[in-house]
Amino acid sequence: MSALKYANLALAVLFPISWFAPLLRAGLLPLFGLSEITVISGLQALWRTDVALALVVSFLALFAPYLKVIGLALVHFHLARRRILGALEILGRLAMADVFLIALYIVVVKGIGVGRVETAWGLYLFTGCILASLAIGHLTRRR
Repeated sequence: MSALKYANLALAVLFPISWFAPLLRAGLLPLFGLSEITVISGLQALWRTDVALALVVSFLALFAPYLKVIGLALVHFHLARRRILGALEILGRLAMADVFLIALYIVVVKGIGVGRVETAWGLYLFTGCILASLAIGHLTRRR
């Protein structure tokens, strides 16, 4: 169980790093340079254009995964009952929806052919954090 504790605590550090890491590089035309998009920069742009969508994406990208990490830490350190694991599992699934939205964006932009999109290392870090959180939650529930 202690390995799960430490893996979960590592996510408390890795999630914020993944929010500022470049998810993708996007540009309008191949001749111009690509600008890097992070979770935070994407949310900043979204807040200026669509507040309702920004609230949903903020919850999916920031709050759901971090609340799950905090909840699992409380269970691991016996500060919360194991009953909350079901709710934490739902939070993990909601966080995975954000990865789906990013992937959908990449597919749409590449399909239109107007711009250029390249995935960056932050997308893999963010996805890995979400998948690790799902695995830690699953293993915690089994024990």
